[in-house]
Amino acid sequence: ARPRGRILGGRETTPHLKPYMASLQVHGKHICGGFLIAEQWVMSAAHCLEDMDNATFHVLLGAHSLKEHEPHKHLYGVLGTSSPGSSHDTNHDDLLLIQLEERAHLNQDVQVLAFQRVDQDVPAGTKCEVAGWGITSNTGRHPDKLQAVELPIISREVCNRRIHHDNEITEKMLCADSRKKDSCKGDSGGPLVCHGVAEGVVTSGSRVCGNWKKPGIYTRISAYVGWIDSILA
Repeated sequence: ARPRGRILGGRETTPHLKPYMASLQVHGKHICGGFLIAEQWVMSAAHCLEDMDNATFHVLLGAHSLKEHEPHKHLYGVLGTSSPGSSHDTNHDDLLLIQLEERAHLNQDVQVLAFQRVDQDVPAGTKCEVAGWGITSNTGRHPDKLQAVELPIISREVCNRRIHHDNEITEKMLCADSRKKDSCKGDSGGPLVCHGVAEGVVTSGSRVCGNWKKPGIYTRISAYVGWIDSILA
């Protein structure tokens, strides 16, 4: 029972200030987050497919509110998906590439987000931001509008301490502080953005959200650049 990312202790974002954000939906219901990395490609988390029970899903771009009419909101069909080989029982390789049936219509509300291509760790203490439509409280309240929260990066050494994740964090993962502010159920697949560049993807993690002892786990995108380029090619 892995909780799947929610924004905890965050705030509503300024509408359309994160034009790269995507909502993965089954029958019009938000399941996971994602973000546009090329005109026809969205990045998300592989575990999101499990949450959907392999149902047909669509990708919503250009949204701030999931329900209200907005000028550039558009629902895209999915041509196919690729994962580097994630497993149901671990957070390893929790990355997903989604090919849209058509190229996204780019405008001020729909934009591509650059991801980190240099394979290096984000320094501890770096302030990064996570956004999503995941639940905002432990009671499971779903927001209609996009939420965001700023979180500092924690070093892998600290994250791997016994009190935290006890050596579960590999070099392909990074951690962010989860003290009363966190990502949680429904935010999986969204980007961890540092200095305007996507450094990580919200993974699941078998943990209680907002528990300082269990920092948020993110898949480190730069460790997969070769794989990403080969799929996009």
